[in-house]
Amino acid sequence: MLKVLIPTMMLFPTIWLTPAKWLWTTTTAQSLLIAFISMAWLKWTSETGWTTSSTYLATDPLSTPLLVLTCWLLPLMILASQNHINPEPINRQRLYISLLASLQAFLIMAFGATEIILFYIMFEATLIPTLIIITRWGNQTERLNAGTYFLFYTLAGSLPLLVALLLLQQATGTLSMLILPYSQSLDLNSWGHMIWWAGCLIAFLVKMPLYGVHLWLPKAHVEAPVAGSMVLAAVLLKLGGYGMMRIMVMLDPLSKELAYPFIILALWGIIMTGSICLRQTDLKSLIAYSSVSHMGLVAGGILIQTPWGFSGAIILMIAHGLVSSALFCLANTAYERTHSRTMMLARGLQVIFPLTAAWWFFANLANLALPPLPNLMGELMIITTLFNWSPWTIALTGLGTLITAGYSLYMFLMSQRGPTPVHITGLPPFHSREHLLLVLHLTPVMLLVLKPELMWGWCY
Repeated sequence: MLKVLIPTMMLFPTIWLTPAKWLWTTTTAQSLLIAFISMAWLKWTSETGWTTSSTYLATDPLSTPLLVLTCWLLPLMILASQNHINPEPINRQRLYISLLASLQAFLIMAFGATEIILFYIMFEATLIPTLIIITRWGNQTERLNAGTYFLFYTLAGSLPLLVALLLLQQATGTLSMLILPYSQSLDLNSWGHMIWWAGCLIAFLVKMPLYGVHLWLPKAHVEAPVAGSMVLAAVLLKLGGYGMMRIMVMLDPLSKELAYPFIILALWGIIMTGSICLRQTDLKSLIAYSSVSHMGLVAGGILIQTPWGFSGAIILMIAHGLVSSALFCLANTAYERTHSRTMMLARGLQVIFPLTAAWWFFANLANLALPPLPNLMGELMIITTLFNWSPWTIALTGLGTLITAGYSLYMFLMSQRGPTPVHITGLPPFHSREHLLLVLHLTPVMLLVLKPELMWGWCY
């Protein structure tokens, strides 16, 4: 764990001491080096399930894929932000990259924590850099409104979790993830225990987000700069899923009855947010709502609590993290050239940027779960688990899959096909940096087809 955490901390002196000319080059190189070092975690040698570096930090096969995804994303965020942060004063550029590095440090400690209270503190700490990135570097004036939504939704969900964790500590005497699954099972049968159950899960359901408490997400995504959107879609939403997987182990007897309304809400959310996507005119908003739809499927898979559901959830989380981040990068490249997120105003881009249209096509196919990509694998596992739980769910999940295909193709046809308006024929060409960025997003998705057990090996 420390072999990645210490180089991440060493990013701060690099950021503040490097000459302005070399700032972006050195930070990208160092963060890419950290990403490659983190891949050593994927070589799994431990028999016990956990590999500890200290009492409080450890990796296991559930957290490892998410940790590697976190480390992989930092160089991509720095690459994506280069164009629109470059004109700013050098100290602001340094501050921006420092916020991204601090976010990575908090996320590594959140995914690597063995104590639930440490996980909770880091879960909350990620709010601060994200909030500053959205409210300081967002594009429109509504960014303050988006930041307020983001902060208060997340905090209102998280405070009951803190109380629930303190009660758990009082009842069991420990909050260590290594010990809790084996401690004596709690006698959960009263109304108070049901409220405690809800307190444990609501923070994570808001973070995922579950349909109904998702309104902060489209606002935050639309207003955030590209790095903010990337880290929100790729990793911060996955904190919710990871936290649910960790805490569901302790909620067992109650979950069988109490999970019903949440599963139904998650499945209904897939259809509702998919239908909203079909009517969107704003490109970033469409990608944000599609994230809510995918995470609804993940929430359903986790709440059912079967090995297949958990496996499907983690595969879909990793695949969705890479693909939605790539889509936000593509939306940003179009925005930087046309200065508009409205799809009607930037049509027919395929004629001007044919290679970028290929990236759009591939990212959209991955988003609608084309075989043999891991997106399909995760979705099929969750849909099968839900069908096993109740055959009626196939109506909702099947319709959700069709709607996903519909809005993905709509997004591609609206942005890339059709007549090219006269006002966009003189756009500046794409840079190698942007093509490299998309290669680094979509290559891991392709490679995971060849070795999917990196994501789901923890089940066996």
